[in-house]
Amino acid sequence: MGYIFDFNDAVNYDQWYDKPQNRFAADLEFRLMLDMLKPMDGDSLLDIGCGTGASLLPFLDRGLQITGIDPSQYMLDIAFKKVGHRVDLHCGSAEDLPFDDNSFNYACLITTLEFVEDPRKAIEEACRVAKDRIFIGVLNRYALKGIHLRLKGIFTESIYNRAQFFSIWELKKIIRAILGDVPISWRTVCQFLSASGKVTTRIERSRLVQRCPFGAFAGIVFVPVPRYMTRPLSITCQAKPTTNALAG
Repeated sequence: MGYIFDFNDAVNYDQWYDKPQNRFAADLEFRLMLDMLKPMDGDSLLDIGCGTGASLLPFLDRGLQITGIDPSQYMLDIAFKKVGHRVDLHCGSAEDLPFDDNSFNYACLITTLEFVEDPRKAIEEACRVAKDRIFIGVLNRYALKGIHLRLKGIFTESIYNRAQFFSIWELKKIIRAILGDVPISWRTVCQFLSASGKVTTRIERSRLVQRCPFGAFAGIVFVPVPRYMTRPLSITCQAKPTTNALAG
C-alpha cells in the first residue's frame, strides 16, 4: 500500500497550500492538469490519492461528477471539510481500487505515485477503471526542486524521505509496458525554484517553456486503450471439383 499519511503529515500537507509561493505553484499545476486532461462538464472523474482535497476543487468548478480515494483517513477528514458531500470520498489503496472496470471517464494521480508501494500496479488500476483519459502528475526526478527535496531529506525528517521520484521517461516506459505504443503527451511547470508574478506566470504558461523536461512538476496524459497493429491474413480454401454438365 505504500506510505500512509498520519495526522501530522495530513495537517502539514494541507498547510503547505497556505503559503503564497506554494499557492502559485499549485495553481500552475492545476491549470496544467485541466489543460491537458480537458474534462467535459458532467463527466465522471476519479482522483486517486486525493489527499486533503486541494486537487478536487478545480474539478468541482468544471461541473464534474467526482470521486476521491486515499489510504489516509486523516487526509480524507480534511478533504471532507472542504468539499462535503459534493465529492464521493473513499478510503482505499491506489493498487486495489474498489470500482468496476470503465467506471469513470477520467482518472488522475497527482503526486500519488511517489508514495505507493507498486507504481505500475497503481497505473494499471487507473487504466482499468478509466475509459477516456488519465492524467499523472509527479515531482520531477531531474528538476532542481526534486534534487533539492531529496538532498534536504538526508539531513531533516520529511515525508519526502519516503517518496519515490520519477522522470518523464520512466513514466512513459511504465505506461507503454502496460498499454503498448499508445499516444502520450507530457508537459512541465514550475521551472523556477521560487518565483511568482506576472512575468513569471507568462513564462510558465508558455507551451514552449512547458516542453522543457526539467520543470519541478511533470504532467502526463494518455488514453487507456491499447492500440493493435493488424495485417491481412490470407484465406485458403479448397475448391470443389466441377464436372462438365454438357454432353456431346
